[in-house]
Amino acid sequence: MSLLLQQHLSQPWRFLDHTSFGPTFQALQSFAYDDTLCTSIGKSQSPPTLRAWVHHNTVVLGIQDSRLPQIKAGIEALKGFQHDVIVRNSGGLAVVLDSGILNLSLVLKEEKGFSIDDGYELMYELICSMFQDHREQIEAREIVGSYCPGSYDLSIDGKKFAGISQRRIRGGVAVQIYLCVSGSGAERAKMIRTFYDKAVAGQPTKFVYPRIKPETMASLSELLGQPHNVSDVLLKALMTLQQHGASLLTESLSADEWLLYEQHFARISERNEKLLAE
Repeated sequence: MSLLLQQHLSQPWRFLDHTSFGPTFQALQSFAYDDTLCTSIGKSQSPPTLRAWVHHNTVVLGIQDSRLPQIKAGIEALKGFQHDVIVRNSGGLAVVLDSGILNLSLVLKEEKGFSIDDGYELMYELICSMFQDHREQIEAREIVGSYCPGSYDLSIDGKKFAGISQRRIRGGVAVQIYLCVSGSGAERAKMIRTFYDKAVAGQPTKFVYPRIKPETMASLSELLGQPHNVSDVLLKALMTLQQHGASLLTESLSADEWLLYEQHFARISERNEKLLAE
């Protein structure tokens, strides 16, 4: 049993389920929720929280993506795929969100000694424990040719099915992962490749953008050879937390947290509008 999981999960954890809010649930709201949780948990006003979330047909761009030379053409291309477009308030590059992708956030207090790598390892160990039968196959390394590549891409047989990111603000840490549960990883990658083709248009760029190879990406259903859905995988996450000693609470946000959420959402929305208008 992972000592890292045991150390951080064997305590009360709040669980927020935002997987069934439907198409009107905006990705910007998720970033506001996680910033709110970081703030309240960082102040020790709330317990560590697992938040699960799903958004429909949205592409989340990184700030660097928003500065590509023909960004408006790139955004129009994504809208042609019937996807909404936002710019996230943290690092990373373009990712796809849809009904076949489960997002998980582990939000906890930034204790002394809890390094960036510890955050990534905590999520990696959680996923390995959720899919214990496939632990030896799951690798954490950059998959060149995938979208939003990073050193903690999770893959099986060289095909990426998940990416991990972190956000640290106001004494809290949100370790976030997107898990491609079902559908075609390659088709999602083709859409992002089209975005970069249109947004770059052969012009020089200030950063090295990913050269997407659709064959480097797949969903868990494709990789494991059996159908999975968001509910199945979320249940695995909850069971794994309990197996490592977590007692789960289903409390909603407090009144103070709702006020914080409204402030964060207003700020993030305003910032997103400015970035898309540039």
